[in-house]
Amino acid sequence: MSVQTQVRPAQAEARRQDPYPTRLPRRPDLPWLNRREPVVKGRAEDGPLSASQLDEFERRGFLFEPGFLDEREVAELTDTLHELLSREAFRGREFSITEPGSEEIRSLFAVHLLSERFRRLAGDPRLLGRVRQILGGDAYVHQSRINYKPGFHGKGFNWHSDFETWHAEDGMPAMHAVSASIVLTDNHAFNGPLMLIPGSHKVFVPCLGETPDDHHKQSLKTQQFGVPDNQVLSELIERGGIEAPTGKAGGLILFDCNTLHGSNANMSPDPRSNVFFVYNRRDNVCVAPYGARRRRPWFLAHEPDASRPCA
Repeated sequence: MSVQTQVRPAQAEARRQDPYPTRLPRRPDLPWLNRREPVVKGRAEDGPLSASQLDEFERRGFLFEPGFLDEREVAELTDTLHELLSREAFRGREFSITEPGSEEIRSLFAVHLLSERFRRLAGDPRLLGRVRQILGGDAYVHQSRINYKPGFHGKGFNWHSDFETWHAEDGMPAMHAVSASIVLTDNHAFNGPLMLIPGSHKVFVPCLGETPDDHHKQSLKTQQFGVPDNQVLSELIERGGIEAPTGKAGGLILFDCNTLHGSNANMSPDPRSNVFFVYNRRDNVCVAPYGARRRRPWFLAHEPDASRPCA
């Protein structure tokens, strides 16, 4: 059963004071707003990432670590992923998202609650150490999912900032979150790898259009609201370019909650899959949404220490 938060009258005042207004009725005077929060809040002495790695994350908004997991771990996680995707009991459930025009599952949410193996991975000290370094404090899992992009038929994702959605639709107050994507298949140029715009995390791009009710039902298949204007995207890409980390299965991509990213369709016969955890700092817990009438369902925006069974 979905649990959604109704917007209270006090939220109207909060929106007026919102440093990151979005889902606007008309184009704002400025194409973007400068980010207010620091990107890296911790120090090299606090964890496994070196000073140069933290500097790279600060500058570019993401960090790619090939070989984060070994072949044995990748094989074990891949087996778990396929076992979860093949469960008939998950088809048609709210936390199971199918490809547009197909019954093939493209995303399965709340996987750290569905699977003991993925729960252990979400709490792996290797991940949490990096997260604490970047966020400067303890964090909880705001969202988890596995993504599967089948060969030839896997659709892409439009350019977007996750923070824009989490702020507007989940009520995440500030940019104190980081995403960890672990690739479980080899990523190459033709199977729809994650693409990022370096440096885009330093600005917030307001988006146009009032958020429809139950927007998540459409946006998780094809996102139309919360997508930056093409002209703004062109300017940011001209400044920072586009990068798509590729390589063998087991690599880790850490990226800031506000880094603009997307992916192309899978044009190759090779499927692409990854497991994805979002870590939000504990003092940045979500409130009423800033750009929607109701908060998205629990499986998209977890409370701290969520333990809801969903199978």
